[in-house]
Amino acid sequence: MASPKLLLVEDDISLAELLEYRFTKEGYRVRSTPDGDEALEMAEEDAPDLVILDWMIEGTSGIEVCRRLRRAKGTEHVPIIMLTAREAEDDRIRGLDTGADDYITKPFSPRELLARVSAVLRRVRPALAGETIQVGDMKLDPVAHRVEREGKELKLGPTEYRLLAFFMEHPRRVFSRAQLLDAVWGTGSEIEERTVDVHIRRLRKAIEAGGAPDPIRTVRSAGYALEPV
Repeated sequence: MASPKLLLVEDDISLAELLEYRFTKEGYRVRSTPDGDEALEMAEEDAPDLVILDWMIEGTSGIEVCRRLRRAKGTEHVPIIMLTAREAEDDRIRGLDTGADDYITKPFSPRELLARVSAVLRRVRPALAGETIQVGDMKLDPVAHRVEREGKELKLGPTEYRLLAFFMEHPRRVFSRAQLLDAVWGTGSEIEERTVDVHIRRLRKAIEAGGAPDPIRTVRSAGYALEPV
C-alpha cells in the first residue's frame, strides 16, 4: 500500500519542522502549511489520509478549517486530529463536535501524537496502518501485498489491488465512479469514468471463486459497493 498522506497545519515553525521530520521518518508523506486558507486549498487539490490541525493558525482558524473539511465532499471522511494549547473542557468538546476525531493539548510528546495518528488510521483506514483486512471470505495483507479468497491467493494487477483495498476498507458503502477515480487513481485524474467499469470487470474476474457469489454489487445510477459473502 502507498504511504499515508498527512496534511500538517501548524504555524509554530519549529514544531512543524519537528513533526514533519518525525512523520516522514516513520514513512508518512507529509505536506505542511501554517495557513488555514492554504490548508483548505491543499486538501481540495489532493485529499490527505489524515489531517493534523492546530487550532490557532494563520488565516482561517483551525476550528473553521475543521468545519469546512467536514462539509466538503472530498474530505468529509478524512480523519482530523486537532492540536491546541486550549485545555478547557468546553474547548475540547467544541473541537470534537466540529468534527475532529481526536484532540491533543500542547505541550505533547511527538511519540504520543504518532501513536494517536496510528490509532486513528487503524480505526478508519486499516490498510494504511498495515493491518490485515478481512471482509467476508476475502483477506488482504497490505504488508505482504497479498490477497486471499477462501484461503487461495488471488493474482491482481496494481490497479485492481488498489481498487479492492479501497473497497475492503469501506465494505457495503456505495461509491460513484468519480469517487473511485479520486480514491484509487488520485484527485484530478484525467482518466475517464468509464475506465472504472473496465477495472471493475477485471477485478470481478480476478476474484472469482468457483460458485461463490460475486461480492461486488452494481448499484444502478449510483456506483459500486463491496458486500461480504
